[in-house]
Amino acid sequence: MIFVSFVSFVGFVVHFMRILLVGYGRMGRLVGSLAAEYGCEVAGIIDPQVPDGRESPGSDRWRDVDVAIDFSSPDAVAANLEALARRGINIVVGTTGWHKDEPGIRRAAADARIGVVAAPNFSTGVVLFEAIAAHAAALFAAQAEFGAFVHEAHHAAKKDAPSGTAILLAQAMERAGFPRPIDMSSTRAGFIPGTHTIGFDGPAETITLRHTARDRTAFARGALVAAKWIRGRRGWFTMKDVLGIA
Repeated sequence: MIFVSFVSFVGFVVHFMRILLVGYGRMGRLVGSLAAEYGCEVAGIIDPQVPDGRESPGSDRWRDVDVAIDFSSPDAVAANLEALARRGINIVVGTTGWHKDEPGIRRAAADARIGVVAAPNFSTGVVLFEAIAAHAAALFAAQAEFGAFVHEAHHAAKKDAPSGTAILLAQAMERAGFPRPIDMSSTRAGFIPGTHTIGFDGPAETITLRHTARDRTAFARGALVAAKWIRGRRGWFTMKDVLGIA
């Protein structure tokens, strides 16, 4: 595989941002296939299942990497981030299910003074959907006869349940002031790319709001937008910061 670091157009030189793909499953491959559209080149891959991906995150090979995008596995995120942080590489974390390790990961990022964008879902629509869910929850908070629920469905291979996005939606609803329990349920079947539904149910009526991902490109595109945004920044951020949503 050959990577080109710049392209010249009529006397202008366009420099590509160098990204490292950590994890080369479905999402990693999709990010790689779309990288050039966002002015990025793939500097390398870290994935022990890939012949060219067996270098460690701490390797000198990554000294010229601008941003790493992690779509690996929950149990690998902490070690990946700590090693990449020591090299001063900013990171976009798209993997979910690692939040038990978050305090230590945040400390490692802060100690290394790198920038991190961590989000359970990089879809622009989902980030906006979270804001909509919070507003709806605030409206229903005072209606004591209404209960609330969150349901999510994903492909059979997704490891964590409920999804990080479902947890995020429920937390947003609680922070918005919804005072009653929010029931949460999950479905894992086939190849479902991701569907999240929030609902409010009263004695004689039900209101539902739903986000459905038609394919995974929304997540990959969001991760690349985040990678471009985090370059040169320091601190811990979410997609709300990337999109400028208060």
